[in-house]
Amino acid sequence: MIKLTGITKTFDNGYNALKNIDLICNKGEITALIGPSGCGKTTTMKLMNRLLNPSTGNIFIDGKDISSLDPVELRRSIGYVIQHIGLFPHMTISKNIGVVPKLLKWEKDRIENRVNDLLDLVGLDPETYRERYPSELSGGQQQRIGVIRALAAEPEIILMDEPFSALDPISREQLQDELVRLQKEIKKTIIFVTHDMDEAIKIADKIVLMKDGEIVQQGTPEEILRRPVNDFVENFIGQKRLKQIHDIPTVSEVMVKGTITVSPNCSISKAMKIMESKYLYLLIVVNEDNKLQGYISIFDVVRSFESEHQHVRDIIHPFRHIVDSETLLPKALKAMNDFQYSYLPVVKDDGTLDGLITLESIIEYLGDIYPPVRSGVVV
Repeated sequence: MIKLTGITKTFDNGYNALKNIDLICNKGEITALIGPSGCGKTTTMKLMNRLLNPSTGNIFIDGKDISSLDPVELRRSIGYVIQHIGLFPHMTISKNIGVVPKLLKWEKDRIENRVNDLLDLVGLDPETYRERYPSELSGGQQQRIGVIRALAAEPEIILMDEPFSALDPISREQLQDELVRLQKEIKKTIIFVTHDMDEAIKIADKIVLMKDGEIVQQGTPEEILRRPVNDFVENFIGQKRLKQIHDIPTVSEVMVKGTITVSPNCSISKAMKIMESKYLYLLIVVNEDNKLQGYISIFDVVRSFESEHQHVRDIIHPFRHIVDSETLLPKALKAMNDFQYSYLPVVKDDGTLDGLITLESIIEYLGDIYPPVRSGVVV
């Protein structure tokens, strides 16, 4: 986690670039810093790897004040991707990717294996691309190399400063999709500077909207779009996006409440009786405070009779994805498809179970808003 508290930045010419910035970038999430030119987003990013130092305030990474860390060592532990890629033209792709691992004195074989793995990760065949030079690659391919070079030394944090803005629209969209796909696998803490609201909405877990060196609003894409705090935010989002977002249902409009749950301390035999009587093949598990713990399936229950397991807590599976009531329905549907879930738990900010979104509840919702199909030709 990255935490900024009371950050200001005044340059030698007297320009106040940042004013009392308080910000938390959660571990394993993409935080997008967005705003007009000169708002302070790139300055904020450069403070995180000490390319700049704050005038006042503190920055913590995983609880450590970075002012106490060696700046060179800090930068080597953080991936960095810039707008104009910055590949070394005289180095092969393999050597470009291996720059930081080499500085960290990795073994040669380890570097070569890492290069091959990363090229595979972004769909570039190592045999084809390892010994090529940057000039032999397209702009989109070069930017892919820039991204995986930032991943080479296995950093937990990656800073990305408008990395796709110089690309053509098709390449840009492809790389946005690639970043979203990669993040599902690597789960890094990514700080992403952009001036493009569509890009921020598409890739970010959290959007931080800045103006004149201050944070105007921060929250999930859904929160920003549904509840802009002032005219500046509304204008930056744009009326077209605002209209689109208010036409899209949220999970709160589709979810069902009154979900049947069991405690982790419930016996497996009792859980099986509940599943039999209610015709359920899955059961949600919550603790005594109604906080979500996971789920069990009928297959787990049956298999437990061949083991010494006696309680639900012994066979719980965690959910790989959850949503809140303000999540847009298309995003929830995508998660259900990606993880092959027939339902998703809806969870409040404090972790308590709010309800479920199920395939049945979605079909029922659609049935309420669309007229029934009559026999004959559907047009």
